[in-house]
Amino acid sequence: MACPVSHTAAELNPAVLPLDWLLGTWESDEPGEGCFPTINPFRYIETLYFSHMGQPVINFMFNAFHAESKKPLHRECGFIRVQPGTNRVAFIIAQNSGLVEVEEGELTGQQLNLQTHSLARISFAKEPHVQQISRVFQLRPDGRLEQTVSMATDNQPLMQHLHITYRRSS
Repeated sequence: MACPVSHTAAELNPAVLPLDWLLGTWESDEPGEGCFPTINPFRYIETLYFSHMGQPVINFMFNAFHAESKKPLHRECGFIRVQPGTNRVAFIIAQNSGLVEVEEGELTGQQLNLQTHSLARISFAKEPHVQQISRVFQLRPDGRLEQTVSMATDNQPLMQHLHITYRRSS
């Protein structure tokens, strides 16, 4: 699958300059861990692509695979916007599970803290339905990117679901 890349050498739009540390390709440096009370714990590998085309948005695509079987798992793609003149950030996300969400939050230095703002899903989405997501991206001092995702469903409160670290590969 091709990654979303700029077809021209577009200059980074000043609106997304505070997020330039995300740009590029990131690959999990060791398998991440997933757990939730309604599923068996699992390990996964993931590649993140963050790119731009000079617009005031960052494009992204996340591809996750089961660590042992290499079976495709979760896919997410979308856009990141920054509210001009603020540290407010929005992720607009479409997932292969049929979930579409907007997460909003704040950028503090090289850490993004995001929470569900709105959710929509296909009519035949698997139950229990996701009701809330919280996500933290942090660029660590060692240059690795860390992501922690928490989730709440119809029958489970908000709790950690995923944790993984990545190394920049391009």
